Amino acid sequence: MKTVAVGMSGGVDSSVSALLLKEQGYNVIGISLKFTTPTCDATDIQVCCSPQDIKDAKKVAEYLDIPHYVFDWEEVFYNKVIKQFVEEYKRGKTPNPCSLCNREVKTGLLAKFVKEGFGIDFFATGHYLGVVDFEGSKVIKRGIDRQKDQSYFMALLRKEVLPYLIFPLHNLTKEEVRKIAKEYKIPVAQKKESFEICFTEGKAPHQFLAERGFLKEEEGDIVLTTGEVVGKHKGLSRYTIGQRRGIGVRWKKPLYVIGKDIKNNRLIVGTREELLTDFVDVEWLNLFIPFKKLEKLNIQVQGRYKQKPVPVKGIQKLPEGGFRFHFQSPTERFASGQTLAVYHGDILLGGGVIS
Repeated sequence: MKTVAVGMSGGVDSSVSALLLKEQGYNVIGISLKFTTPTCDATDIQVCCSPQDIKDAKKVAEYLDIPHYVFDWEEVFYNKVIKQFVEEYKRGKTPNPCSLCNREVKTGLLAKFVKEGFGIDFFATGHYLGVVDFEGSKVIKRGIDRQKDQSYFMALLRKEVLPYLIFPLHNLTKEEVRKIAKEYKIPVAQKKESFEICFTEGKAPHQFLAERGFLKEEEGDIVLTTGEVVGKHKGLSRYTIGQRRGIGVRWKKPLYVIGKDIKNNRLIVGTREELLTDFVDVEWLNLFIPFKKLEKLNIQVQGRYKQKPVPVKGIQKLPEGGFRFHFQSPTERFASGQTLAVYHGDILLGGGVIS
């Protein structure tokens, strides 16, 4: 009998995943991770990996009659995710901590940890996606529920962990998962989903950074691409590339955030025409297939969760390192620091970090 460890977040998705794997005949164990020590009562905040989530996961494991273990990875999470999150904001970027967490902690590192440290055959999570074979390699495929598809957040996973991953919800919709949870009377069947960044306790990133003393910002000039000053910003961490609402400047045309001048503490804004670009650069590229095969495929890129994929006409290796993806037609530029996921239809081929 094969043994599978299930990352149990205390939510309905991971709970049903554990149930389904047990029904399929696997020897199932549940694993939960402690990431942070809350500084407030976060019971009404929809975040994952909270103390209440761990209690819920333990309750579900007892109900399913499977072993459950809790690992305190607070130091690992801080070093691998929070520190990087802070450093990227200092650089004027808008990082994606969920993609980084999946690579360095929750999915990637944990899969390797249970495989090598405990001899467990597979690691499973409640994400809505799957692992399939494509062009001789293991890759990730979008879940059939496109509203819940979470493949975007897996673009940075190391390819060597893919053979050990199982995603039981790949061919299910959220509605079907809820129905299964109710039918089997899973204790968390009615639990709400988590939406916020788990470690900010429901606060906006700039609030979290300021309250913890990670980043001290001052007001500065808002300027057009010509250099003309048109207003004052409240701190660069409050803004992201492509943002339109909340800039606080009235102009004859709608203005968008075009960039950030960290050295001079200036927020650069412009018209939608100035927001459009023909390409996007990534600092490095993490692929599940060889680069030579990637160049022969019709690919699309996605620069944020649930964004409509953008068709690509070519890829260029940059002399200074990194890669440039040329779009088939101009599109709104993506936020630097975010994940760029690379697709061939429903197949996720990897990704990179937008520079």
